[in-house]
Amino acid sequence: MPTFRDHLEQIRAGIRETDVQSANQDEASFVDVREQDEVDQGLIPHAVHIPRGYLELRIEEALPDKSAPIVIYCAGGTRSALAAKSLQELGYTDVVSLAGGFTAWKGAGKSWSLPTQTLSADQRRRYSRHTLLPEVGESGQRRLLEARVLLIGAGGLGSPAALYLAAAGVGTIGVIDADVVDESNLQRQILHTTDRIGTPKVDSARLAIDALNPDVNVETHGTHLTRDNALEIIGRYDVVLDGSDNFSTRYLVNDVCTILAKPYSHGSIFRFEGQATTFDARDSSAPCYRCLFRDPPPPELAPNCSEAGVIGVLPGVIGTIQATEVVKLILGIGETLVGRLLMYDALSMTFRTLKLSKDPECPMCGSDGPDSIEGIDYTEASCAVPATAQQVLA
Repeated sequence: MPTFRDHLEQIRAGIRETDVQSANQDEASFVDVREQDEVDQGLIPHAVHIPRGYLELRIEEALPDKSAPIVIYCAGGTRSALAAKSLQELGYTDVVSLAGGFTAWKGAGKSWSLPTQTLSADQRRRYSRHTLLPEVGESGQRRLLEARVLLIGAGGLGSPAALYLAAAGVGTIGVIDADVVDESNLQRQILHTTDRIGTPKVDSARLAIDALNPDVNVETHGTHLTRDNALEIIGRYDVVLDGSDNFSTRYLVNDVCTILAKPYSHGSIFRFEGQATTFDARDSSAPCYRCLFRDPPPPELAPNCSEAGVIGVLPGVIGTIQATEVVKLILGIGETLVGRLLMYDALSMTFRTLKLSKDPECPMCGSDGPDSIEGIDYTEASCAVPATAQQVLA
């Protein structure tokens, strides 16, 4: 009866192998099929890690070009031989197995490295549904854990965003809000609870995030965002999520993020309507908030949310969209809402996307835009209503 050794020899007869001296990283993609605990001990630089058990499931997303050269390796060359055979059966035409595997690579004095940071066993369990995604994986989860995100406001939009960003494993979440929890908040601000009425919202947010995910470091700023502190506070973070409810803060966030080249997600809600977009000053062709609305309306014309109202579930939709944008910005995946305005009508359950263009005459991101916020008037205004499609198109 054939043994495994017989089977392995038959497999090797039908594939190509290479030694460590002939394997060329400049010409081929390296694929590591070892288990994660092995990879934690070292790997070949720039190798794509796909555990052998997931190879057939993930390889086509990771390396879609089936004619491109691939060097596949494991610890000693056995699993990689089996893997090379599987890739041949999937239609890959230029696959070789690294004879002797990573052990031979190290023994020959070839370049290798330790992962910059590895997930703990608890983290691998917590974020397993992330690491299963080829677009995320362990490297993406580490980027999330290393990221710093600032939430402007711990209210309707900031609440769902904070919970989902914390659940996703964003390592540091800053929360800026000067208000305390009020009973009227609880209809929509899901960060807060009845027993925390009267508690500063930043402290309530910390309690909620800590209870959800102890991996997350919460930095609280129990103050209003102002001209005096905005550059310093926003400058500490990689990405900003604007959940503010007034025009003065929105323009301040936009201007500071433009000057500091910080990407940020914008959202707004009113009654049954909401909107979301993403602004990213790192892209010189992308618009900013002032490209859309050059100046805020007079304070007396700004609608009052406490009088007009808002359906409680609406901020959950918009805030979660904002959190999704932030995660994509951190991971560098997908297509964000940069250059697009997503408008949502809860009553008709419809989404509409409008294209946004950069205004070359924009007073902030245009060619003659300022390099500071000195002299800019940030007039206080009450609740800020989302624009209608007609207003945007106008």
